[in-house]
Amino acid sequence: MLDPSWVFLGAALGLAGSVRYAIATLTGTARPNLVTWTLWAGVPLIAFFAQISAGVGLPAVLTLGAGVGPLLVVVAALSTRHGLARIGVFDVVCGTVAVVALVVWLGFDEAPLAVLLAVAADAAAALPTIRKGWRDPGSENLLFYVLVGLGATLTLFTVTSWEPSAWAFAAYMLVLCVVMIAVVTLRR
Repeated sequence: MLDPSWVFLGAALGLAGSVRYAIATLTGTARPNLVTWTLWAGVPLIAFFAQISAGVGLPAVLTLGAGVGPLLVVVAALSTRHGLARIGVFDVVCGTVAVVALVVWLGFDEAPLAVLLAVAADAAAALPTIRKGWRDPGSENLLFYVLVGLGATLTLFTVTSWEPSAWAFAAYMLVLCVVMIAVVTLRR
């Protein structure tokens, strides 16, 4: 078990990955799916407040960073038009599922359930990017997923309460990063 203050390094790694992805977006070497990245910005920011409400403590710092970082990528994509502009039926369906999960989540006044629904919403939002990574692995920045995965791992090593609201978001982020690293690496 690591000292809880290590979550700051975990969040910093995720933010560094996001800054790197934003720079890659500005230069045109990464092309984020705006449906995914917009939801990846919003869902964690809402989950952060649910975690604060649940008294999670320092592990919530990773969740805050997980929302702020993608917000930087969205701003970069919108300022340069390097975001994936072709939004298809699959993107709309995944986005709708994510938004429905958010609405259901916001309707509950139960913070632990809210965190789990936030994970479900974020996972639905990730599907278009996983698909894009499979079809066009060169459009993804692998370093982003490595850094975010390391940050999530550090956060998991600091968890002192094994209530799902404390660990679920970090565990989900680690699994998502492993999946994206595998998809991009195998397809390249």
